[in-house]
Amino acid sequence: MSEKRLYGLDDTGLVTLQSRDQRQFLLETQTAQAFTQMQQAAAADGISIAICSAYRSFSRQQQLWDAKARGQRPLLDCNSRPISDRQSMDENALLHTLLLWSALPGTSRHHWGTDLDLFDDRAIQRQQLQLVNAEYQADGPCFYLHQWLAANAADYGFYRPFQAGMSGTSPELWHYSYYPLAEQLRCQYDVTQLADILADSNICLKGPILEQLPALVTRYVKTVAPIPTANCN
Repeated sequence: MSEKRLYGLDDTGLVTLQSRDQRQFLLETQTAQAFTQMQQAAAADGISIAICSAYRSFSRQQQLWDAKARGQRPLLDCNSRPISDRQSMDENALLHTLLLWSALPGTSRHHWGTDLDLFDDRAIQRQQLQLVNAEYQADGPCFYLHQWLAANAADYGFYRPFQAGMSGTSPELWHYSYYPLAEQLRCQYDVTQLADILADSNICLKGPILEQLPALVTRYVKTVAPIPTANCN
């Protein structure tokens, strides 16, 4: 795999999966194969696993990041509630609030083609989905999907990297990673390369990002929930 893939700068070699509503998503080949097998097994149990998001490029991640930084998209607190007083935040406070739910461009696991945001498209329409944990908890439309994945996802090589108390990123009940490959990529991650990429970009909050980048990578890239095989340091 190209080193550029680590940072969302190369989508060569990815394959396309099409959803029931005719949307197309890019995934790494092994990940796509494993996901298809898991999707078929879930369907036999009455669960319709659908992809909300798969591969995402650096440029797309920057669009999302900049829109939130500029107030063009909602900014959420740690409880997924909209923040109304963003104007009172300094750059550092805004940076760390963004990082609660948004990956810094170049650090998103979605860049790798190994990670997916999942939902049950028979329980909730894509247009209604908010991707908040309440949708996957008791009484939420994706609760049975969450239970099925908790019991079965590891059989297909998937797990949740973002879990309470075990990851720098906030827990995300919808985010699953194909860990046989994703863990290798996490261990290859190079903060120096990322610093060069960000320095050449026009990303919002570039100053505080570059000042804190090693600590941000340690927390938001390196620190994830353990997988069923040995991690690197």
